[in-house]
Amino acid sequence: MAEKKFEEAMERLEEIVQSLESSDLSLEDSLEIFEEGVKLISFCSKKLEEAEQKVTLLVKESDGKYTQQPFEMESKDET
Repeated sequence: MAEKKFEEAMERLEEIVQSLESSDLSLEDSLEIFEEGVKLISFCSKKLEEAEQKVTLLVKESDGKYTQQPFEMESKDET
């Protein structure tokens, strides 16, 4: 797959969903664009993971200074 931008991949995914929902496609065409969609989802997931690793939070300390800390997502399983 040629290097795509995240936004372009998301646009194409939206087009694929609309095409699949319209059900105007043959089975073969539906399977073909479904496979394309799976590849795009994988691409987008990878890009989001890369972005997540780069995100940092600025935390204000008690002395008023800001420090950077890595962003950590809370697990939905934790209660």
